[in-house]
Amino acid sequence: METLAAEAAEALKGAPAEEVIKWAEQTFGSRLCMTSSMTDAVIVDLTSRYVPGMDVLFLDTGYHFAETIGTRDAVSVVYPVNVINVTPPTTVEEQDAELGPKLYSRNPDLCCYLRKVVPLEQSLEPYDAWITGVRREETDARTDTSVVQWDARRQMVKVNPIVEWTQQEVDDYIAEHGVLVNPLVYDGYPSIGCRTCTAKVEAGADPRSGRWAGTAKTECGIHT
Repeated sequence: METLAAEAAEALKGAPAEEVIKWAEQTFGSRLCMTSSMTDAVIVDLTSRYVPGMDVLFLDTGYHFAETIGTRDAVSVVYPVNVINVTPPTTVEEQDAELGPKLYSRNPDLCCYLRKVVPLEQSLEPYDAWITGVRREETDARTDTSVVQWDARRQMVKVNPIVEWTQQEVDDYIAEHGVLVNPLVYDGYPSIGCRTCTAKVEAGADPRSGRWAGTAKTECGIHT
C-alpha cells in the first residue's frame, strides 16, 4: 500500500481533481471514505459527482457552532452521500469531570487529540483510504502535501484531490456549482473549527488566523 501511494503520487501529480477521485474509487472501492469539516461542501460535491453514496465522516466534537451542525445536516440531505457523525468516547461533560473544565484553553493539543484525532482514527479502521479537502496553501505544515500519500500513523492511503487548488479556485467552484457553504464563512470565519477555538478574522488577514488565536497552534493533529 505504501508503494502504491508513492507510485500514484507521481503518476497523478498535477492531474485534475476528478481524475484523482476516479483513481481512488477504482483502486479502493467500498474501502474508501471521505472526511469533511463542513466549512464548505466542495470536496463532498466534487467527489459525489463521481462516487455517489460514499461515506462522509464528520467529527462531532461537542464544541461545534450551531451553523456547522446545520451545514452537516444540509449536506446529508442535498448530496448523494452517507454522512457519518463521529463522536469522541466521552462527552464534554464527562471530559470536564475527568480532566477539568475548559481543557481546550489549558491544553488545546490534548483536547484536539481526545476529541478529534482519537475518534477519527477509530472511525477510519474499516477503510483502506480516505479523501480529504486539504490544500497546500492553507498552512505552512501542508506545503509539501502530495496528491496521494501514505499515512504511516494510520497505515492507510490519504487522497487529496484539491491539494493544488488556490482559494480563488475554491471560490470559483462554489459559485459555478452552487455548493453549500457554512454561513459563518460569510460572517468572517473563513476557517471553521470548534466554537471554543475559532475567532472571527479581520478582512485581509490570514484565513487560518482565527484558529487557536493567540497561540502557536495551527493544526489539530489530524493532518500532521
